Amino acid sequence: MPPERVRDALRERDPLPGGRGFAGRLADPPDRDGPVLVRDVLGRQPLFVERGAASSATADDPTDPDAWSFDRTDLDDPEPVPAGAVASSAGTERVWSLSDGGPVDRESGQAAVDEALDAALGETEAGGDGTDLAVAFSGGVDSGVVAAAVPDAPCYVAGFEGCHDVAAAREAAAVMELDLRVVEITHDDLVRAVREVDAATGRRNPMDAAIAVPLYLTAEAAAADGFGRLAVGQGADELFGGYSKVADPVGDDRVAAETVRGARTETVRTLPGQLERDVLALRAAGVEPVAPLLDDRIVAAALALPGDLLASGGERKVALRRAAVGRVPESVRTADKKAVQYGTYVSRELDRLARRAGFKRRMDDHVGQYLDALLER
Repeated sequence: MPPERVRDALRERDPLPGGRGFAGRLADPPDRDGPVLVRDVLGRQPLFVERGAASSATADDPTDPDAWSFDRTDLDDPEPVPAGAVASSAGTERVWSLSDGGPVDRESGQAAVDEALDAALGETEAGGDGTDLAVAFSGGVDSGVVAAAVPDAPCYVAGFEGCHDVAAAREAAAVMELDLRVVEITHDDLVRAVREVDAATGRRNPMDAAIAVPLYLTAEAAAADGFGRLAVGQGADELFGGYSKVADPVGDDRVAAETVRGARTETVRTLPGQLERDVLALRAAGVEPVAPLLDDRIVAAALALPGDLLASGGERKVALRRAAVGRVPESVRTADKKAVQYGTYVSRELDRLARRAGFKRRMDDHVGQYLDALLER
């Protein structure tokens, strides 16, 4: 994003100034003495400082070139700059937050999503020459609308033999007439990728590993074929109400809210941590992510939706699915989606490897103990 737009966003406290996120050093911020580090409100771009460097005015200057990086492996003891924050020698200040205003009416809410999706998907190829882009594809509506916007780009899916995601991707690619390339994961691939993901992200818990590994292996295959960018459907579930805990939050101990919109807000707040993991894993695999569904225009439109355009009558991501009419075949538009760690069988196979290594299910966090042992070797 151009520095001037970031300056304007800082001056006006505008959390969604256009684009798909930003992070970095701003040399001449408004109303501040000296340079600052900035990171957008959803944390779509990872940004790290040496631990303690941005915690107080008495710490070292976090804007010093040796004190910050987009890559955590460049630093001795990295910690993320909080999403929506400005960090400087004066300390860290959160300056951007997402609006918690009330919903718009159904008609204008759906129209805004339709318009935002048109605009963002129309720019999916921006930033490259049109031949360096591939798509991470699981056969659902999220990756389906992204793939439909760039029909000449090859699609990639990773998973163990017989898994849901590979089967769904094959069916969807056939009806959409897409070039699908399947990455069949083996146990050797799984172990290797767990190590690579841990090195890149610092995440070794079972959930993060099971989510990031298939993404990493998908990106690695695309990079090996010469593609430098990978279009992904990240953000759709969080923004549009794709989780069961959002569709039926009352009594669900995974969320504190008891309304669909409130539960959706809670899931949106998890995005900075998730996106840090995913972006670092993708870059470690050799590609730069392209995430059109995290475009500011789509974020703004999604946040304004009434609850029944998020989840209603057993249907999730209502507004997104309605906006997908005419973009993807009906079977793709209405497809059920499994979480990637389950749809690829990665979570299942991590459990299997753990038990083979002697970490039985009766043990507390047996997969986590297995990963700790594996990564200490």
